[in-house]
Amino acid sequence: MVDLIDYAPNEKDQAYLDTVVHGVRDHAAQLDEMIASCLRGWTIERLARVDLAILRLAVFEMIYTDLPAPVAINEAVELTRKYSREESCAFVNGVLGTISRKQSAQA
Repeated sequence: MVDLIDYAPNEKDQAYLDTVVHGVRDHAAQLDEMIASCLRGWTIERLARVDLAILRLAVFEMIYTDLPAPVAINEAVELTRKYSREESCAFVNGVLGTISRKQSAQA
């Protein structure tokens, strides 16, 4: 595990971090719309902030980067397992799986 206090990203990592941070910020409305369209019995406002941040990141990666959807989904579930509640893992997986299937159907 990386000690974040001493973490200094290399040039490639910094470029990726900049891309996703700015990309999620710039596309937040579109990402939220995609996420909201897959929620059943929930609204964006009711989601835990950590879960929403993870969902936004993963959807951005799936739509705007060359990261394969299964990889983005797996990483999102692992982040959820680490930083949220265990019950949220299935929820995040389900929302992202639905978005992935919708994207595949549109391709």
